[in-house]
Amino acid sequence: MIGRVHLDAVRRGGAPVVGISASTPARAKEAAAALGVARAYDTSEQLVTSDEVDVVHICTPNGLHAELAELALRAGKHVVCEKPLTTGSASASALAALAAETGLVAAVPFVYRYHPMAAEARARVQDGRAGEVRLLHGHYLQDWLSEPDDTNWRVDAGVGGPSRAFADIGSHWCDLVEWVTGHRITEVTAVSQTVDRLGGRPATEDVVQLLLRTDRGATGSVTVSQISPGRKNRLWFEVDGSRTSLAFDQENPESLFVGSRGENAAVLRDPAVLSPAAARLSVVPGGHPMGYLDCFAAFVRDVHAAIRAGGTRSEEGTRTEGTRTEEDPPPAFPTFDDAARMVRLTEAVLDSAANRSWKEVS
Repeated sequence: MIGRVHLDAVRRGGAPVVGISASTPARAKEAAAALGVARAYDTSEQLVTSDEVDVVHICTPNGLHAELAELALRAGKHVVCEKPLTTGSASASALAALAAETGLVAAVPFVYRYHPMAAEARARVQDGRAGEVRLLHGHYLQDWLSEPDDTNWRVDAGVGGPSRAFADIGSHWCDLVEWVTGHRITEVTAVSQTVDRLGGRPATEDVVQLLLRTDRGATGSVTVSQISPGRKNRLWFEVDGSRTSLAFDQENPESLFVGSRGENAAVLRDPAVLSPAAARLSVVPGGHPMGYLDCFAAFVRDVHAAIRAGGTRSEEGTRTEGTRTEEDPPPAFPTFDDAARMVRLTEAVLDSAANRSWKEVS
């Protein structure tokens, strides 16, 4: 699924697709024919080091990310790698450091940042309309593993890594809420649950429930589940400030709830009235629904624009060359640094659930 999404986004951005690889040469040829790609590489290692390739999109199972991303960076390629960046914090930090050392663009698609109404929530926190952020809460619920015979490669810890539900979707929620609020999660305590399936109980979790504290004094909670019947992809968050509350549901992404003691409102997506950061992402008029594929296309557009410019771009459009300094504006897109942080957070969550204790997050 995700390979098709990347391919669609790349094509919508106007970049030529040189080739594709898969788990075997035969599957690569099948995929190339099905997706209309001219060349099928025999191996992914050949693809990520090919002289014909400038940008590599890595959409493999999690356990292969680290090796392929490192090969690509050392070969001078810009990299877009699916999350989790790697299955361990040491390798994730090493990749982030390598990306910084090379000055290449290295991005991870935490694409829910690209929903215009999520960006509007961020703008209302940044400009003070929400007031002091006090409480963060929400959930990310799916049902694709709710039946006893549901399975795929993610259930195998040897392929998908030691965390499943949190690494797969909990990281999305935490990245988005940190981005919206400007807060960083610094302490967590978690419980996890894994249900029996045909063939036994997997090693990775189906559910995580998390309490958290941030570096700015807010507290919060989130429930992450891949066994909630009827919930297909319900990422929902609420940020409660001292002036207003802001709530966003990515299954209903055309509006933002804005609540106060005086009145509540549903702010609809309309680029004419949104903040500049949200209007930038709102590429069709209000009333013409936007969704996940539009977010992905906007993410890839930002990444590829940074590559063409020879550096990164801030959300305001300011260009920075090569490796950023502390004074440079951050890139608009999530980077390997952001992704490595989510790997560290995932490890803290697993550690907390195993030891029934609060854990600090670096």
